[in-house]
Amino acid sequence: MIVSGGEALVDLVPAESGMDLLAPRLGGGPYNVALAAARLGVPTAFLSRISTDRFGQALVDRLKASTVDTSLVQRGPEPTTLAVVALDEQGSAEYSFYTEGTADRLVTDPGPLPEGTRALSLGTLGMVLEPGAGVYETLLHREAGRGVLTALDPNIRADMIPDPAAYRARFRSWLPSVRLLKVSVDDAGWLAEGAPVEDAARAWLDAGVQAVVVTKGGDGLSVLTADGEVASGPTVEVDVVDTIGAGDTVQGALLAWLVQQDVRDLPQLEPADWQQALGYAARAAAVTVSRSGAEPPTAEELARFR
Repeated sequence: MIVSGGEALVDLVPAESGMDLLAPRLGGGPYNVALAAARLGVPTAFLSRISTDRFGQALVDRLKASTVDTSLVQRGPEPTTLAVVALDEQGSAEYSFYTEGTADRLVTDPGPLPEGTRALSLGTLGMVLEPGAGVYETLLHREAGRGVLTALDPNIRADMIPDPAAYRARFRSWLPSVRLLKVSVDDAGWLAEGAPVEDAARAWLDAGVQAVVVTKGGDGLSVLTADGEVASGPTVEVDVVDTIGAGDTVQGALLAWLVQQDVRDLPQLEPADWQQALGYAARAAAVTVSRSGAEPPTAEELARFR
């Protein structure tokens, strides 16, 4: 089983040109990761605290409709986090978050994850906003020590990080417990303060990460491993509606592929294996960006997509 932990929120997305009308879309980086992995046919659970308000109930209902296990979901009366989304001419999204006193910040430690947990994915606001960030940090170190394949997608939201230096130091403290690190080019540049992506990736690998996957938008994906091997995934041509959930779909699809292939240790993968994994993730993300909001594909949809 894959466990994805972090925020579940509502994106308020422009329903048409301009910002005159906003339509609610259910999302949040870790939430989308859980949807993506589950829809691709891998048993997946979501760990978070979700509001009992109408948005929260819709979030839980959507998890269940996508066969995500909700036994680790905690509920509370606090409001649901909101994100107002602005789209540029290329469909790229910028976010403004409303997080004060919201439910997902108040998640509590569930203890060791269930037997059979193969992978744990964390990231985005879940690793930023306290007190929940401390809970997920504890979970990361504990599950890495138990041999779970740990994956981190920082998915940097710079406006939500009041002390960048402190966050970067904390990020470095996570790396010995991270096996798979997925970053966008922009994330890598922010984390490394403008250093070249490959130099930053090598430093993270030296700190204990086994593989760094870099997403490059329309230029595809690449991976750098602790053995120094580099592999690239293909660019998938598609008409982009918006990019909401693209990186989350990559994360969920990568973990789904690894579990489907019974990969328990990333160094066992050869460059050809990584090319297959990256190609699978790229195709899944291409489906997501071809439609509005974070709507990862099912296994059947992905099989039809060429």
